[in-house]
Amino acid sequence: MAIDTPAAPRYTRNNPFPAKLAVNRRLCGEGSEKDTRHFELDLTGWGLNYEVGDSMTVWPTNDPALVDEIIQKIGAKGDERVKGPNGDTSLREALFWDCRITQTTPRFLKTIAERAVNGAPLLSELLKPERKQDLDAYLWGMEVVDFLIEHPSIVWTPQDFVNMLAKLVPRLYSISSSLKAHRDQVHFTIDVVHYESRGRMRKGVCSTFLAERAQNVPVPVFPNASKFRLPEDENTPIIMVGPGTGVAPFRAYLQERKAVGARGKNWLFFGSQHRHCNYFYEEEFEKQRRDGFLTLLHLAWSRDQADKSYVQQKMLENATEIWNWLDAEGAHFFVCGDARRMAKDVDAALRKIIQEQGGKTEEQTNEYVEKLKADKRYKRDVY
Repeated sequence: MAIDTPAAPRYTRNNPFPAKLAVNRRLCGEGSEKDTRHFELDLTGWGLNYEVGDSMTVWPTNDPALVDEIIQKIGAKGDERVKGPNGDTSLREALFWDCRITQTTPRFLKTIAERAVNGAPLLSELLKPERKQDLDAYLWGMEVVDFLIEHPSIVWTPQDFVNMLAKLVPRLYSISSSLKAHRDQVHFTIDVVHYESRGRMRKGVCSTFLAERAQNVPVPVFPNASKFRLPEDENTPIIMVGPGTGVAPFRAYLQERKAVGARGKNWLFFGSQHRHCNYFYEEEFEKQRRDGFLTLLHLAWSRDQADKSYVQQKMLENATEIWNWLDAEGAHFFVCGDARRMAKDVDAALRKIIQEQGGKTEEQTNEYVEKLKADKRYKRDVY
């Protein structure tokens, strides 16, 4: 008797779902220094699920104008056959789909230093292991094309050039929607990266792919499971700290809790530069606050007054209430966003609150925080 074997999943990480970009909306108003967008992708026909707190893997393509410029700089036509990271293809296709054409690789830099007609003494010196920090500073804002412009005498064959490049890797973005609220959709909250260096405008690969080039092409996506989960008990209070695009998973949390009728209290700390142009999802959050669903909402604007205001300061201003939620009510504490500064400052503020409000020594405070982490009541999604 034949035994039926389960069919292989139709979509996998190696065969991502071709989503359709349905919404590309600016979240920033006039006067904003940032270009933050709300994206909605149509997942109709997908058949898979994701949970709030998960991230989504997005496979971008490179800027075709930059691809054309690089092809011209190395004296190629683009139709030459090469073996790229994903197999045999044309040079143009390899640079468009497969290769990382912005960031340099150590191999590429070493080749520049070796082949430059008049040498590249500064680069050669910076490539020494003990000069890594100096090299990183030197390379800030520099891309592959800059070295091609500076050293036009270097002769590249298409295959030789492709061999110097790393593979184009997908990007991970926090999901800012719940399937229970938006069936067959996934939402993102993303800063579109543009900046100028060395007289050239630079573009974030994936953020500008979504903002400028994804309207009429498939957007390959696949979910990435996370441990950044809501508490299983829907009656548990939650405290969410998510300035800037760090608010993304908390928008999803709130949608989820609303959809399932969770009775637990919700407290959001959000911040950005200016209230008038950087208050993402203002209508949603203010309505949730008016309705009583968003129990507490504290906002921090870093450039609306002489003394900059940040989320960690808002935490300290509400230390007694935070301690009561944590210690008496068993709240879960979540942080999402910048790892380099914000998350460290929030962690320091949390420890200060626990130590002062709980009357604890530094050692007892550290033990308390470690217990929160062990009990999965203190979770961070930082980048």
